[in-house]
Amino acid sequence: MMRRISQSLWFLLAVAFLIEAWCWDHLEPIVARIVALIPLRQFKAWLAQRISTLSPAMTLPVFLVPVAPLYPLKLLALALIAQGQIVAGVAMFAFLQVVGLGVVAFIFDVTKPKLLQMRWFAAAYRWLIELRDKARALVAPTIAAIKAKIAAALGGEGRGFGARTLRMIGRLRRRVRATR
Repeated sequence: MMRRISQSLWFLLAVAFLIEAWCWDHLEPIVARIVALIPLRQFKAWLAQRISTLSPAMTLPVFLVPVAPLYPLKLLALALIAQGQIVAGVAMFAFLQVVGLGVVAFIFDVTKPKLLQMRWFAAAYRWLIELRDKARALVAPTIAAIKAKIAAALGGEGRGFGARTLRMIGRLRRRVRATR
């Protein structure tokens, strides 16, 4: 019984971690597009020049401080959920999560070379990448089963409207990823 609970807990943690990783991977190009639209490119160049004068240890606060104000707001969103304002709380939390990931992606892009000079940070970064790979491996069979059931429900064994639609979506996704 405890083994099943433990496996379920690890599976849920892996899913949550993969959702964060997916958001990180997919939000970074969006942030890059936003930077291209507004004058953040100049700010990014200015920030990169300032960071180049800092030691790796002093770069860490530059990476951590911008997202610190978001945590009290996330607690406020959780308080809204606890008070029964579920839609407002979930919407606020999701918005803050996206903003936080966007800010972290932007700042990490600028600070990454300096941060990776610290051995402990580089080790932690490698560990997180390995953890993401393990989480993907843990969740992969379930995702494959879900995809198979969806494909079967939409048109069966590679035939029909549903299967063609899924293949078209897959080709479109690959084309979009290739242009990044």
